Amino acid sequence: MSFDSSSFGGGADGEDAELKAFLAVEGQKAKFQNQVHMFTDVCWDRCVDKPSNKLDSKTETCLVNCVERFIDSTLAMTNRFQQLINKQAGQ
Repeated sequence: MSFDSSSFGGGADGEDAELKAFLAVEGQKAKFQNQVHMFTDVCWDRCVDKPSNKLDSKTETCLVNCVERFIDSTLAMTNRFQQLINKQAGQ
């Protein structure tokens, strides 16, 4: 039985680039799903007193506001970290 580099995923450069792009997309999907789960947990615990068949307007408004604050704060932190990275890179 003979093995060459392609048997272990050592394919052509085009295949490697395609695999890297695929893995990058899947990584972004995983990060997005993780964020959704995180703010779902936080906002659910904060806004839902008792589960029922329907969301009342107070609970719905609380959930919407909570998610929006979560997204805004995440973006603000991300932007601040990017500024710090850019500042350090410029030194």
